[in-house]
Amino acid sequence: MTLDPITLSVIQAGLQQVCDEMDLAFSRAAFSPVIAEANDRSDGIYDAVDGALIAQGVGGLPVFVGTMQYSTRTLISMIKEGRAGAPEPGDIYIVNDPYLGGTHLMDVRFARPYYRDGALFCWLSNTGHWPDTGGAVPGGFSASATSVEQEGLRLPPVKLFKRGVMDAEIYAIICSNIRVADQRIGDVTAQAAALDLGAARLDALLDRYGDDVVAAAIAELRSRAAAQMRSFIDGIAPGTHRATAYVDSDGVVNEPLEIQLTVTREGEDLLFDFTGSSAPCRGPMNSVRATTLSSVYLAMRHIFPEVPISAGAFEPLRVTGIEGTFLDARYPRPVSGCAAEVSQRIAEAVFAALVAALPERVTAAPAGTSGNFALGGHDPEKGRDFVMYQLSGGGYGGSVMGDGLSNGCSTIGISKAPPVEVMEQAFPVLYHRYALREGSGGAGKHRGGFGLEYEVELRRGAAQASFVMDHGRFGPQGALGGSDGAVNEVTVWQAGAPHVPVHLSKEQDIPLAPGDRVCVRTPGGGGYGNPFARDPSAVSEDVRLGRYTRAEGEALFGVVLQDGPACAVDVEATRVLRSGRSG
Repeated sequence: MTLDPITLSVIQAGLQQVCDEMDLAFSRAAFSPVIAEANDRSDGIYDAVDGALIAQGVGGLPVFVGTMQYSTRTLISMIKEGRAGAPEPGDIYIVNDPYLGGTHLMDVRFARPYYRDGALFCWLSNTGHWPDTGGAVPGGFSASATSVEQEGLRLPPVKLFKRGVMDAEIYAIICSNIRVADQRIGDVTAQAAALDLGAARLDALLDRYGDDVVAAAIAELRSRAAAQMRSFIDGIAPGTHRATAYVDSDGVVNEPLEIQLTVTREGEDLLFDFTGSSAPCRGPMNSVRATTLSSVYLAMRHIFPEVPISAGAFEPLRVTGIEGTFLDARYPRPVSGCAAEVSQRIAEAVFAALVAALPERVTAAPAGTSGNFALGGHDPEKGRDFVMYQLSGGGYGGSVMGDGLSNGCSTIGISKAPPVEVMEQAFPVLYHRYALREGSGGAGKHRGGFGLEYEVELRRGAAQASFVMDHGRFGPQGALGGSDGAVNEVTVWQAGAPHVPVHLSKEQDIPLAPGDRVCVRTPGGGGYGNPFARDPSAVSEDVRLGRYTRAEGEALFGVVLQDGPACAVDVEATRVLRSGRSG
Protein backbone atom coordinates (compact mmCIF):
# COMPACT_ATOMS: atom_id res chain seq x y z
CA MET A 1 0.00 0.00 0.00
CA THR A 2 1.34 3.43 -1.00
CA LEU A 3 0.58 6.30 1.35
CA ASP A 4 0.73 9.96 0.41
CA PRO A 5 3.11 12.06 2.55
CA ILE A 6 0.33 14.04 4.23
CA THR A 7 -1.56 10.96 5.40
CA LEU A 8 1.68 9.39 6.61
CA SER A 9 2.59 12.52 8.55
CA VAL A 10 -0.86 12.82 10.11
CA ILE A 11 -0.85 9.18 11.25
CA GLN A 12 2.67 9.59 12.67
CA ALA A 13 1.50 12.61 14.65
CA GLY A 14 -1.62 10.73 15.72
CA LEU A 15 0.39 7.82 17.13
CA GLN A 16 2.63 10.28 18.93
CA GLN A 17 -0.41 12.04 20.36
CA VAL A 18 -1.75 8.77 21.76
CA CYS A 19 1.49 8.30 23.70
CA ASP A 20 1.64 11.92 24.83
CA GLU A 21 -1.88 11.72 26.23
CA MET A 22 -1.02 8.50 28.07
CA ASP A 23 2.01 10.26 29.61
CA LEU A 24 -0.11 13.20 30.70
CA ALA A 25 -2.87 11.04 32.18
CA PHE A 26 -0.33 8.93 34.06
CA SER A 27 1.32 11.95 35.69
CA ARG A 28 -1.93 13.73 36.46
CA ALA A 29 -3.45 10.74 38.26
CA ALA A 30 -0.39 9.33 40.07
CA PHE A 31 0.06 9.77 43.82
CA SER A 32 3.85 9.68 44.07
CA PRO A 33 5.67 13.00 43.52
CA VAL A 34 8.40 11.21 41.56
CA ILE A 35 5.76 10.43 38.90
CA ALA A 36 3.21 13.21 39.38
CA GLU A 37 5.76 16.04 39.62
CA ALA A 38 9.08 14.67 38.37
CA ASN A 39 7.52 12.78 35.39
CA ASP A 40 9.71 9.72 35.94
CA ARG A 41 7.62 7.60 33.58
CA SER A 42 7.03 6.78 29.93
CA ASP A 43 4.32 5.37 27.64
CA GLY A 44 4.57 3.73 24.24
CA ILE A 45 3.07 1.58 21.48
CA TYR A 46 4.79 -1.66 20.42
CA ASP A 47 4.46 -4.14 17.57
CA ALA A 48 2.27 -7.19 18.15
CA VAL A 49 4.72 -9.63 16.53
CA ASP A 50 8.22 -8.59 17.59
CA GLY A 51 7.57 -5.89 20.21
CA ALA A 52 9.34 -3.25 18.13
CA LEU A 53 8.82 0.36 19.17
CA ILE A 54 6.14 2.12 17.13
CA ALA A 55 5.82 5.38 19.06
CA GLN A 56 6.73 6.82 22.46
CA GLY A 57 5.64 9.99 24.24
CA VAL A 58 8.01 12.93 23.84
CA GLY A 59 7.65 13.57 27.57
CA GLY A 60 8.79 10.08 28.51
CA LEU A 61 12.22 9.12 29.77
CA PRO A 62 14.54 8.47 26.80
CA VAL A 63 16.26 5.57 28.59
CA PHE A 64 12.99 3.66 28.39
CA VAL A 65 13.03 3.93 24.59
CA GLY A 66 15.03 0.72 24.33
CA THR A 67 14.20 -1.06 27.57
CA MET A 68 10.43 -1.05 27.00
CA GLN A 69 10.96 -2.47 23.51
CA TYR A 70 13.23 -5.16 24.95
CA SER A 71 10.80 -6.05 27.74
CA THR A 72 7.84 -6.22 25.33
CA ARG A 73 9.79 -8.56 23.08
CA THR A 74 10.68 -10.70 26.08
CA LEU A 75 7.04 -10.84 27.17
CA ILE A 76 5.95 -11.94 23.69
CA SER A 77 8.60 -14.68 23.69
CA MET A 78 7.59 -15.89 27.15
CA ILE A 79 3.94 -16.07 26.08
CA LYS A 80 4.88 -18.13 23.02
CA GLU A 81 6.97 -20.46 25.19
CA GLY A 82 4.19 -20.85 27.77
CA ARG A 83 6.17 -19.10 30.52
CA ALA A 84 3.59 -16.31 30.78
CA GLY A 85 -0.18 -16.52 30.51
CA ALA A 86 -1.78 -16.02 27.10
CA PRO A 87 -3.22 -12.51 26.67
CA GLU A 88 -6.91 -11.67 26.58
CA PRO A 89 -8.70 -8.34 26.07
CA GLY A 90 -8.47 -6.19 29.19
CA ASP A 91 -5.39 -7.96 30.59
CA ILE A 92 -2.50 -5.93 31.97
CA TYR A 93 0.82 -7.59 32.79
CA ILE A 94 3.13 -6.20 35.46
CA VAL A 95 6.90 -6.82 35.40
CA ASN A 96 9.98 -5.20 36.88
CA ASP A 97 12.56 -8.00 36.49
CA PRO A 98 15.67 -6.15 35.23
CA TYR A 99 17.05 -9.24 33.50
CA LEU A 100 13.93 -9.49 31.31
CA GLY A 101 14.41 -6.09 29.73
CA GLY A 102 14.04 -3.81 32.71
CA THR A 103 16.22 -1.27 34.43
CA HIS A 104 16.19 -1.21 38.22
CA LEU A 105 13.42 -2.75 40.31
CA MET A 106 11.74 0.59 41.04
CA ASP A 107 10.89 1.01 37.34
CA VAL A 108 7.65 -0.99 37.13
CA ARG A 109 6.26 -1.82 33.68
CA PHE A 110 2.66 -2.44 32.66
CA ALA A 111 1.86 -4.03 29.29
CA ARG A 112 -1.61 -4.31 27.78
CA PRO A 113 -2.55 -6.22 24.60
CA TYR A 114 -4.60 -4.09 22.22
CA TYR A 115 -7.18 -5.88 20.07
CA ARG A 116 -9.11 -4.99 16.91
CA ASP A 117 -11.97 -7.26 15.85
CA GLY A 118 -10.65 -10.03 18.10
CA ALA A 119 -7.09 -9.92 16.72
CA LEU A 120 -4.04 -8.59 18.55
CA PHE A 121 -3.02 -5.36 16.80
CA CYS A 122 -0.26 -4.07 19.07
CA TRP A 123 0.84 -3.66 22.68
CA LEU A 124 0.46 -0.60 24.87
CA SER A 125 3.03 -0.30 27.62
CA ASN A 126 4.24 2.13 30.24
CA THR A 127 6.81 2.38 33.00
CA GLY A 128 6.62 4.33 36.24
CA HIS A 129 9.20 4.79 38.97
CA TRP A 130 7.62 3.53 42.20
CA PRO A 131 9.21 5.18 45.25
CA ASP A 132 9.75 1.79 46.89
CA THR A 133 9.64 -1.88 45.99
CA GLY A 134 10.97 -3.27 49.24
CA GLY A 135 14.54 -4.37 49.77
CA ALA A 136 17.19 -3.44 52.31
CA VAL A 137 16.76 0.33 52.25
CA PRO A 138 13.80 2.68 51.71
CA GLY A 139 13.62 3.71 48.08
CA GLY A 140 15.50 0.70 46.75
CA PHE A 141 18.84 2.45 46.15
CA SER A 142 21.00 0.16 48.25
CA ALA A 143 24.53 1.44 47.72
CA SER A 144 26.13 -1.71 49.15
CA ALA A 145 23.79 -4.41 47.82
CA THR A 146 25.56 -7.51 46.54
CA SER A 147 22.49 -9.33 45.15
CA VAL A 148 19.29 -8.18 43.50
CA GLU A 149 17.16 -9.60 46.32
CA GLN A 150 18.57 -6.92 48.60
CA GLU A 151 17.21 -4.26 46.25
CA GLY A 152 13.53 -5.21 46.39
CA LEU A 153 10.71 -7.37 45.07
CA ARG A 154 11.40 -8.84 41.60
CA LEU A 155 8.33 -9.57 39.49
CA PRO A 156 8.23 -11.71 36.34
CA PRO A 157 5.45 -10.93 33.85
CA VAL A 158 2.17 -11.73 35.64
CA LYS A 159 -1.35 -10.49 34.98
CA LEU A 160 -2.18 -7.85 37.57
CA PHE A 161 -5.40 -7.13 35.68
CA LYS A 162 -7.39 -9.96 34.13
CA ARG A 163 -10.07 -8.92 31.64
CA GLY A 164 -10.08 -5.47 33.18
CA VAL A 165 -10.32 -6.55 36.85
CA MET A 166 -7.35 -6.24 39.20
CA ASP A 167 -6.23 -9.51 40.77
CA ALA A 168 -6.54 -8.80 44.50
CA GLU A 169 -4.29 -11.69 45.48
CA ILE A 170 -1.36 -10.60 43.33
CA TYR A 171 -1.81 -7.02 44.48
CA ALA A 172 -1.78 -8.19 48.11
CA ILE A 173 1.49 -10.06 47.54
CA ILE A 174 3.06 -6.91 46.09
CA CYS A 175 1.83 -4.69 48.92
CA SER A 176 3.07 -7.15 51.53
CA ASN A 177 6.63 -6.72 50.26
CA ILE A 178 6.93 -2.95 49.87
CA ARG A 179 6.93 0.08 52.14
CA VAL A 180 4.10 2.64 52.30
CA ALA A 181 1.95 0.12 50.46
CA ASP A 182 -1.27 2.05 51.10
CA GLN A 183 -0.14 4.74 48.67
CA ARG A 184 0.64 2.38 45.77
CA ILE A 185 -2.99 2.00 44.71
CA GLY A 186 -2.86 5.56 43.39
CA ASP A 187 0.10 4.80 41.14
CA VAL A 188 -1.26 1.41 40.06
CA THR A 189 -4.64 2.79 39.00
CA ALA A 190 -2.98 5.77 37.30
CA GLN A 191 -0.71 3.47 35.33
CA ALA A 192 -3.61 1.25 34.26
CA ALA A 193 -5.84 4.23 33.44
CA ALA A 194 -3.16 5.65 31.13
CA LEU A 195 -3.25 2.42 29.11
CA ASP A 196 -7.06 2.53 29.05
CA LEU A 197 -6.89 6.05 27.63
CA GLY A 198 -4.32 4.94 25.07
CA ALA A 199 -6.62 2.16 23.90
CA ALA A 200 -9.51 4.60 23.49
CA ARG A 201 -7.39 7.11 21.54
CA LEU A 202 -5.98 4.33 19.35
CA ASP A 203 -9.53 3.16 18.64
CA ALA A 204 -10.39 6.62 17.35
CA LEU A 205 -7.28 6.80 15.13
CA LEU A 206 -7.91 3.38 13.59
CA ASP A 207 -11.62 4.08 13.12
CA ARG A 208 -10.73 7.21 11.20
CA TYR A 209 -8.06 5.83 8.86
CA GLY A 210 -8.64 2.07 8.91
CA ASP A 211 -6.53 -0.72 10.36
CA ASP A 212 -4.75 -1.54 7.09
CA VAL A 213 -3.79 2.07 6.42
CA VAL A 214 -2.40 2.60 9.93
CA ALA A 215 -0.52 -0.72 9.80
CA ALA A 216 1.02 0.29 6.47
CA ALA A 217 1.99 3.68 7.92
CA ILE A 218 3.68 2.02 10.89
CA ALA A 219 5.76 -0.18 8.59
CA GLU A 220 6.69 2.78 6.39
CA LEU A 221 7.69 4.94 9.37
CA ARG A 222 9.95 2.19 10.68
CA SER A 223 11.63 1.85 7.30
CA ARG A 224 12.09 5.60 6.95
CA ALA A 225 13.56 5.95 10.44
CA ALA A 226 16.20 3.33 9.59
CA ALA A 227 16.99 5.06 6.29
CA GLN A 228 17.25 8.46 7.98
CA MET A 229 19.60 7.17 10.67
CA ARG A 230 21.78 5.58 7.99
CA SER A 231 21.86 8.87 6.07
CA PHE A 232 23.23 10.61 9.17
CA ILE A 233 25.74 7.83 9.76
CA ASP A 234 26.94 8.39 6.20
CA GLY A 235 28.15 11.82 7.35
CA ILE A 236 30.56 10.26 9.85
CA ALA A 237 34.05 9.79 8.46
CA PRO A 238 34.98 6.11 8.11
CA GLY A 239 37.33 4.88 10.76
CA THR A 240 37.53 4.05 14.44
CA HIS A 241 36.76 6.37 17.34
CA ARG A 242 37.67 5.50 20.94
CA ALA A 243 36.76 6.77 24.38
CA THR A 244 36.85 5.76 28.02
CA ALA A 245 34.39 6.69 30.73
CA TYR A 246 34.57 5.88 34.42
CA VAL A 247 32.11 4.95 37.13
CA ASP A 248 33.45 6.16 40.51
CA SER A 249 32.98 2.81 42.24
CA ASP A 250 30.38 0.08 42.59
CA GLY A 251 29.45 1.10 46.14
CA VAL A 252 31.18 -1.97 47.65
CA VAL A 253 34.69 -2.03 46.19
CA ASN A 254 36.12 1.49 46.20
CA GLU A 255 37.78 1.33 42.81
CA PRO A 256 36.69 2.83 39.47
CA LEU A 257 34.91 0.82 36.80
CA GLU A 258 35.95 1.41 33.19
CA ILE A 259 33.77 1.66 30.12
CA GLN A 260 35.96 1.09 27.09
CA LEU A 261 34.25 1.99 23.84
CA THR A 262 35.33 1.74 20.22
CA VAL A 263 32.91 3.13 17.62
CA THR A 264 33.47 2.00 14.04
CA ARG A 265 31.53 2.89 10.94
CA GLU A 266 30.91 -0.23 8.90
CA GLY A 267 29.14 0.72 5.71
CA GLU A 268 25.75 2.13 6.66
CA ASP A 269 25.93 0.90 10.25
CA LEU A 270 27.73 1.96 13.42
CA LEU A 271 29.36 -0.70 15.57
CA PHE A 272 29.71 0.06 19.29
CA ASP A 273 32.28 -2.31 20.79
CA PHE A 274 32.65 -2.33 24.59
CA THR A 275 35.38 -4.96 24.70
CA GLY A 276 37.79 -4.29 27.56
CA SER A 277 35.24 -2.79 29.93
CA SER A 278 35.36 -3.84 33.59
CA ALA A 279 34.09 -7.23 34.71
CA PRO A 280 30.76 -7.58 36.57
CA CYS A 281 31.02 -5.81 39.92
CA ARG A 282 29.94 -6.77 43.43
CA GLY A 283 27.89 -3.65 44.06
CA PRO A 284 24.77 -2.19 42.40
CA MET A 285 26.48 -0.44 39.47
CA ASN A 286 25.97 -3.29 37.03
CA SER A 287 23.91 -2.63 33.91
CA VAL A 288 21.58 -5.15 32.30
CA ARG A 289 21.73 -5.74 28.55
CA ALA A 290 18.49 -3.86 27.82
CA THR A 291 19.71 -0.74 29.60
CA THR A 292 23.11 -0.86 27.90
CA LEU A 293 21.50 -1.06 24.46
CA SER A 294 19.04 1.68 25.35
CA SER A 295 21.88 3.91 26.56
CA VAL A 296 23.53 3.72 23.15
CA TYR A 297 20.22 4.41 21.42
CA LEU A 298 19.43 7.46 23.54
CA ALA A 299 22.94 8.86 23.06
CA MET A 300 22.46 8.69 19.30
CA ARG A 301 19.03 10.28 19.72
CA HIS A 302 20.79 13.21 21.43
CA ILE A 303 23.20 13.47 18.51
CA PHE A 304 20.59 13.04 15.75
CA PRO A 305 17.29 14.27 17.25
CA GLU A 306 15.72 14.60 13.81
CA VAL A 307 15.32 10.83 13.50
CA PRO A 308 11.80 9.81 14.62
CA ILE A 309 11.38 7.63 17.71
CA SER A 310 10.96 4.22 16.12
CA ALA A 311 12.56 0.79 16.22
CA GLY A 312 13.89 1.54 12.75
CA ALA A 313 16.21 4.17 14.16
CA PHE A 314 17.99 1.48 16.19
CA GLU A 315 18.51 -1.00 13.37
CA PRO A 316 21.79 0.53 12.08
CA LEU A 317 23.23 0.64 15.62
CA ARG A 318 24.99 -2.59 16.59
CA VAL A 319 26.34 -3.20 20.08
CA THR A 320 28.93 -5.87 20.85
CA GLY A 321 31.60 -6.76 23.40
CA ILE A 322 29.43 -6.46 26.51
CA GLU A 323 29.39 -10.17 27.36
CA GLY A 324 31.38 -10.85 30.51
CA THR A 325 31.43 -7.17 31.54
CA PHE A 326 29.45 -5.15 34.06
CA LEU A 327 27.41 -3.85 31.11
CA ASP A 328 25.64 -7.21 30.71
CA ALA A 329 24.65 -8.16 34.26
CA ARG A 330 23.14 -11.56 34.89
CA TYR A 331 21.19 -12.80 37.88
CA PRO A 332 21.82 -12.26 40.79
CA ARG A 333 24.00 -9.19 40.21
CA PRO A 334 22.57 -6.03 41.86
CA VAL A 335 21.52 -3.33 39.40
CA SER A 336 19.91 -0.39 41.22
CA GLY A 337 22.42 2.04 39.72
CA CYS A 338 22.13 0.86 36.11
CA ALA A 339 19.33 3.05 34.76
CA ALA A 340 20.10 6.28 36.56
CA GLU A 341 23.91 6.19 36.64
CA VAL A 342 25.69 3.57 34.51
CA SER A 343 23.47 4.38 31.54
CA GLN A 344 24.72 7.96 31.64
CA ARG A 345 28.36 6.84 31.73
CA ILE A 346 27.65 4.77 28.60
CA ALA A 347 26.13 7.80 26.89
CA GLU A 348 29.12 9.88 28.00
CA ALA A 349 31.45 7.36 26.36
CA VAL A 350 29.46 7.64 23.10
CA PHE A 351 29.68 11.45 23.20
CA ALA A 352 33.41 11.40 23.95
CA ALA A 353 34.07 8.94 21.12
CA LEU A 354 32.15 10.90 18.48
CA VAL A 355 32.74 14.55 19.41
CA ALA A 356 35.83 14.87 17.21
CA ALA A 357 34.02 13.24 14.28
CA LEU A 358 30.85 15.30 14.76
CA PRO A 359 31.97 18.54 16.44
CA GLU A 360 28.91 20.41 15.18
CA ARG A 361 26.52 17.97 16.86
CA VAL A 362 28.15 16.43 19.92
CA THR A 363 28.58 18.29 23.21
CA ALA A 364 31.03 17.93 26.06
CA ALA A 365 29.83 15.57 28.78
CA PRO A 366 26.79 16.59 30.82
CA ALA A 367 26.50 16.14 34.61
CA GLY A 368 25.60 12.51 34.01
CA THR A 369 24.00 11.59 37.31
CA SER A 370 20.39 11.50 38.43
CA GLY A 371 21.40 12.32 42.00
CA ASN A 372 19.39 9.50 43.57
CA PHE A 373 18.75 10.44 47.19
CA ALA A 374 16.26 8.41 49.21
CA LEU A 375 15.09 9.24 52.71
CA GLY A 376 12.92 6.81 54.64
CA GLY A 377 11.60 6.97 58.17
CA HIS A 378 8.64 7.68 60.44
CA ASP A 379 6.77 10.97 60.71
CA PRO A 380 5.36 11.19 64.27
CA GLU A 381 3.17 14.17 63.44
CA LYS A 382 1.31 12.26 60.73
CA GLY A 383 1.66 8.92 62.48
CA ARG A 384 2.93 7.05 59.43
CA ASP A 385 6.06 5.93 57.66
CA PHE A 386 7.35 7.71 54.57
CA VAL A 387 9.76 7.17 51.69
CA MET A 388 11.01 10.32 50.00
CA TYR A 389 12.89 10.10 46.70
CA GLN A 390 14.78 13.11 45.35
CA LEU A 391 16.43 13.37 41.97
CA SER A 392 18.31 16.44 40.85
CA GLY A 393 19.70 18.13 37.77
CA GLY A 394 23.18 19.23 36.78
CA GLY A 395 25.08 21.15 34.14
CA TYR A 396 25.04 20.28 30.45
CA GLY A 397 28.25 20.25 28.46
CA GLY A 398 29.31 23.17 26.31
CA SER A 399 28.87 22.83 22.56
CA VAL A 400 29.80 24.51 19.32
CA MET A 401 26.64 26.58 19.73
CA GLY A 402 27.43 28.00 23.17
CA ASP A 403 27.58 27.41 26.90
CA GLY A 404 25.87 24.40 28.46
CA LEU A 405 22.48 24.62 30.11
CA SER A 406 22.52 24.97 33.90
CA ASN A 407 20.53 22.63 36.15
CA GLY A 408 19.31 20.53 33.23
CA CYS A 409 17.68 17.13 33.62
CA SER A 410 19.72 13.96 33.37
CA THR A 411 21.04 12.60 30.07
CA ILE A 412 18.62 9.68 30.22
CA GLY A 413 15.40 11.52 30.90
CA ILE A 414 13.23 14.55 31.10
CA SER A 415 12.49 14.10 34.78
CA LYS A 416 12.56 17.29 36.80
CA ALA A 417 13.05 17.60 40.52
CA PRO A 418 9.72 17.86 42.37
CA PRO A 419 9.00 21.38 43.65
CA VAL A 420 10.45 22.09 47.08
CA GLU A 421 7.00 23.13 48.32
CA VAL A 422 5.51 19.76 47.36
CA MET A 423 8.31 17.86 49.08
CA GLU A 424 7.97 19.89 52.27
CA GLN A 425 4.23 19.24 52.38
CA ALA A 426 4.55 15.52 51.70
CA PHE A 427 7.52 14.76 53.96
CA PRO A 428 8.95 16.01 57.30
CA VAL A 429 11.76 18.02 55.68
CA LEU A 430 12.76 21.66 55.25
CA TYR A 431 14.91 22.93 52.39
CA HIS A 432 17.39 25.59 53.51
CA ARG A 433 19.00 26.06 50.11
CA TYR A 434 18.13 25.24 46.51
CA ALA A 435 20.32 27.16 44.08
CA LEU A 436 22.70 26.97 41.14
CA ARG A 437 26.19 25.78 41.96
CA GLU A 438 27.91 28.65 40.19
CA GLY A 439 31.37 28.10 38.78
CA SER A 440 30.90 24.33 38.55
CA GLY A 441 30.95 24.15 34.75
CA GLY A 442 34.18 23.12 33.07
CA ALA A 443 36.16 25.93 31.45
CA GLY A 444 36.14 26.11 27.67
CA LYS A 445 35.57 28.34 24.69
CA HIS A 446 32.01 27.52 25.66
CA ARG A 447 31.90 26.60 29.33
CA GLY A 448 29.81 23.88 30.86
CA GLY A 449 26.51 24.65 32.52
CA PHE A 450 26.28 24.82 36.29
CA GLY A 451 25.08 22.13 38.62
CA LEU A 452 22.70 22.42 41.54
CA GLU A 453 23.25 22.86 45.27
CA TYR A 454 20.60 21.98 47.81
CA GLU A 455 20.48 21.51 51.56
CA VAL A 456 17.60 19.72 53.26
CA GLU A 457 16.92 19.20 56.97
CA LEU A 458 14.96 16.46 58.70
CA ARG A 459 12.44 18.28 60.89
CA ARG A 460 11.03 15.50 63.03
CA GLY A 461 11.12 11.77 63.66
CA ALA A 462 13.99 9.50 62.69
CA ALA A 463 15.10 8.59 59.19
CA GLN A 464 17.79 6.90 57.13
CA ALA A 465 19.43 8.47 54.09
CA SER A 466 20.79 6.55 51.11
CA PHE A 467 22.61 7.78 48.01
CA VAL A 468 23.38 6.14 44.68
CA MET A 469 24.98 8.84 42.57
CA ASP A 470 28.13 9.17 40.49
CA HIS A 471 30.76 11.60 39.17
CA GLY A 472 32.04 12.09 42.70
CA ARG A 473 35.59 11.05 41.73
CA PHE A 474 35.75 12.09 38.07
CA GLY A 475 34.00 15.20 36.75
CA PRO A 476 32.09 15.22 33.44
CA GLN A 477 34.56 15.14 30.56
CA GLY A 478 35.48 18.27 28.67
CA ALA A 479 35.76 18.12 24.87
CA LEU A 480 38.21 19.40 22.28
CA GLY A 481 40.44 21.08 24.87
CA GLY A 482 37.75 21.98 27.38
CA SER A 483 38.12 21.25 31.09
CA ASP A 484 36.12 18.71 33.07
CA GLY A 485 33.14 19.87 35.09
CA ALA A 486 33.13 19.92 38.90
CA VAL A 487 32.60 16.62 40.69
CA ASN A 488 29.53 15.61 42.69
CA GLU A 489 29.80 16.41 46.41
CA VAL A 490 27.69 14.95 49.22
CA THR A 491 27.93 15.97 52.87
CA VAL A 492 25.68 14.78 55.69
CA TRP A 493 25.62 16.91 58.83
CA GLN A 494 24.88 14.81 61.92
CA ALA A 495 24.64 16.69 65.22
CA GLY A 496 26.63 19.51 63.62
CA ALA A 497 29.48 17.26 62.43
CA PRO A 498 30.11 16.68 58.71
CA HIS A 499 30.15 13.19 57.25
CA VAL A 500 31.39 12.52 53.69
CA PRO A 501 30.65 9.04 52.28
CA VAL A 502 33.70 6.85 51.75
CA HIS A 503 32.47 6.22 48.20
CA LEU A 504 31.94 9.98 47.83
CA SER A 505 28.41 9.85 46.39
CA LYS A 506 27.27 6.37 47.42
CA GLU A 507 26.22 5.17 50.86
CA GLN A 508 23.17 3.75 52.57
CA ASP A 509 21.45 3.71 55.96
CA ILE A 510 22.93 6.98 57.23
CA PRO A 511 20.91 7.73 60.38
CA LEU A 512 19.36 11.19 60.66
CA ALA A 513 17.83 12.85 63.71
CA PRO A 514 15.79 16.07 63.77
CA GLY A 515 18.02 18.96 62.79
CA ASP A 516 20.43 16.85 60.75
CA ARG A 517 20.98 18.01 57.20
CA VAL A 518 21.98 16.65 53.80
CA CYS A 519 23.91 18.89 51.40
CA VAL A 520 24.34 17.86 47.76
CA ARG A 521 26.34 19.76 45.12
CA THR A 522 25.76 18.25 41.68
CA PRO A 523 28.30 18.29 38.82
CA GLY A 524 28.66 20.97 36.21
CA GLY A 525 28.98 20.10 32.54
CA GLY A 526 32.27 19.73 30.71
CA GLY A 527 33.79 22.65 28.82
CA TYR A 528 33.96 22.70 25.01
CA GLY A 529 37.05 23.98 23.23
CA ASN A 530 40.13 25.85 24.42
CA PRO A 531 39.23 28.03 27.46
CA PHE A 532 41.67 30.72 26.26
CA ALA A 533 39.56 31.09 23.11
CA ARG A 534 36.54 32.22 25.16
CA ASP A 535 35.20 35.66 24.32
CA PRO A 536 36.57 38.02 27.01
CA SER A 537 33.22 39.80 27.19
CA ALA A 538 31.57 36.48 28.13
CA VAL A 539 34.11 36.03 30.93
CA SER A 540 33.43 39.60 32.05
CA GLU A 541 29.70 38.90 32.18
CA ASP A 542 30.22 35.70 34.20
CA VAL A 543 32.33 37.59 36.72
CA ARG A 544 29.87 40.48 36.87
CA LEU A 545 27.09 38.04 37.72
CA GLY A 546 29.18 36.37 40.42
CA ARG A 547 29.61 33.06 38.61
CA TYR A 548 33.39 33.31 38.87
CA THR A 549 35.77 35.53 40.78
CA ARG A 550 38.18 37.77 38.92
CA ALA A 551 41.01 35.49 39.94
CA GLU A 552 39.15 32.53 38.44
CA GLY A 553 38.51 34.48 35.24
CA GLU A 554 42.24 35.00 34.88
CA ALA A 555 43.28 31.50 35.89
CA LEU A 556 40.68 29.59 33.89
CA PHE A 557 40.24 31.77 30.81
CA GLY A 558 43.29 34.05 30.71
CA VAL A 559 41.15 37.17 30.97
CA VAL A 560 42.26 40.08 33.18
CA LEU A 561 39.48 42.34 34.44
CA GLN A 562 39.91 45.90 35.63
CA ASP A 563 38.38 47.21 38.80
CA GLY A 564 34.96 48.80 38.61
CA PRO A 565 31.32 47.73 38.39
CA ALA A 566 31.46 47.12 34.65
CA CYS A 567 34.27 44.57 34.98
CA ALA A 568 36.01 45.99 31.92
CA VAL A 569 38.51 43.76 30.17
CA ASP A 570 42.16 44.76 30.26
CA VAL A 571 42.79 43.98 26.61
CA GLU A 572 46.57 44.31 26.70
CA ALA A 573 46.99 42.21 29.82
CA THR A 574 44.68 39.56 28.40
CA ARG A 575 46.62 39.47 25.13
CA VAL A 576 49.91 39.00 26.97
CA LEU A 577 48.50 36.41 29.36
CA ARG A 578 46.94 34.32 26.61
CA SER A 579 49.95 34.47 24.33
CA GLY A 580 52.13 33.36 27.22
CA ARG A 581 49.96 30.39 28.19
CA SER A 582 48.34 29.13 25.01
CA GLY A 583 51.51 27.94 23.32
